[in-house]
Amino acid sequence: MRTARFTLDPAFTVGEVNPRIFGSFVEHLGRCVYTGIFEPTHPTADAEGLRQDVLDLVRELGVTTLRYPGGNFVSGYKWEDSVGPAEDRPRRLDLAWRSTETNRFGLAEYIAFLKKVGPQAEPMMAINLGTRGVAEALELQEYANHPSGTALSDLRAAHGDKDPYGITLWCLGNEMDGPWQTGHKTAEEYGRIAAETARAMRQMDPSVELVACGSSSQSMPTFAEWEATVLAETYDLVDYISLHAYYEPQDGDLDSFLASAVDMESFIENVVATCDHVGARLKSQKKINLSFDEWNVWYTSRWHEIENSAARDWAEAPRLLEDNYSVMDAVVFGSLLIALLRHADRVTVACLAQLVNVIAPIMTEPGGPAWRQTTFFPFAQASRHGRGQVLDVRVDSPTHETKKYGETSLLHATAVRAADGTVTVFAVNRSRTEALPLEVVVGGLGLTSVAEHSVLADENPDARNTLEEPERVTPHPAAGTTLADGTLKAVLEPLSWNMIRLT
Repeated sequence: MRTARFTLDPAFTVGEVNPRIFGSFVEHLGRCVYTGIFEPTHPTADAEGLRQDVLDLVRELGVTTLRYPGGNFVSGYKWEDSVGPAEDRPRRLDLAWRSTETNRFGLAEYIAFLKKVGPQAEPMMAINLGTRGVAEALELQEYANHPSGTALSDLRAAHGDKDPYGITLWCLGNEMDGPWQTGHKTAEEYGRIAAETARAMRQMDPSVELVACGSSSQSMPTFAEWEATVLAETYDLVDYISLHAYYEPQDGDLDSFLASAVDMESFIENVVATCDHVGARLKSQKKINLSFDEWNVWYTSRWHEIENSAARDWAEAPRLLEDNYSVMDAVVFGSLLIALLRHADRVTVACLAQLVNVIAPIMTEPGGPAWRQTTFFPFAQASRHGRGQVLDVRVDSPTHETKKYGETSLLHATAVRAADGTVTVFAVNRSRTEALPLEVVVGGLGLTSVAEHSVLADENPDARNTLEEPERVTPHPAAGTTLADGTLKAVLEPLSWNMIRLT
């Protein structure tokens, strides 16, 4: 196969990686919370009921921002139900996932979980703008963030948290463009309530950072028109607009599935163009950044055909959306991460949906073990080594034809230069059958050696980690990767995710 090539030059950069790009998402959906992060009867549970085995894996994953409590769940959420003594909290019907919510895990437990993940873990709180509005948002903000001396801040202290939670980042609702959303609104209706809520929240605290709801996907019939209408109302009041995207194979078309990042990059660039058009029309110097606060591989067809068609009888924490990811899924997943990094100048928040059990990199068994899915490894490696300046990567690559995206490069890649001068190349070979030779010119970067070339690949692209075989798939070192005379040379295995660290 023809060699794929690109050149790295320190003078040509995309932007600095915001650590928030390595965020995740915890929703009251299925077993993400209950028997996921929270299981008081588990052998590893601490005094707050948090599973220590899961906490260890979350720390290893390298999660930063953690969006909560939804998702579709938030559009029926009453934050008051989630505070105070757990035994006094009401049980509620959750319309979004047709489940019963016990509220045993609530706002205080979420903050406690973040603190135990570590100082890098930042809250990202979603507000219910489906069935509620400005008043309830302000009440939640006061309860969570005001130091003391008011009814709600003193109530928080009475509940055991004297110190405010310090939530800076807030989502103004969730997927309000979607007819499936409880309290679904038109763009005009949502834009108005989002603006009213944002203005009021800034009156309480001008330093808050606010995310307006963008389109639930690029395929929505109102896409771009929705963003333009919402931003016309909110441009000077919000900091971000959200994007959500999920990918799965369609009709067995695996080559198009492997090229899913083509759609993700198009989505990002189209939203940026829409934001900047609105800014130009308003004659504003401000730039709206992007919060890609839901993204993943998700077999939604399985949900619609099997799980969503079954009567669930308002069960507590049913097994929903527990996709088991293959090597192929992990390669696509890694390519999506590359797409986010390639747009680090405008994508400054991103949340992998979700964290545990529900389309997640971490799986658990009630009363039993926790283990890493195949998708765990690209995320953990990118979070650890993808910090610094993203270098501009323009690939010259062999291509192949895909039904959905036309002619597509077999190589998808980016590179990040850390503060200490080390460079990490993240690369995916989309070919299912052939290895891909790679040459990267790195002159001018002062690099002299290959510290590591880690590969996620397998002879069986359907290989996956399970309860029975939790370590069936793990990254392995590549052989023969060299750096000499300013040129990196490597061979990327078929259908592989690669991390190459240069020092």
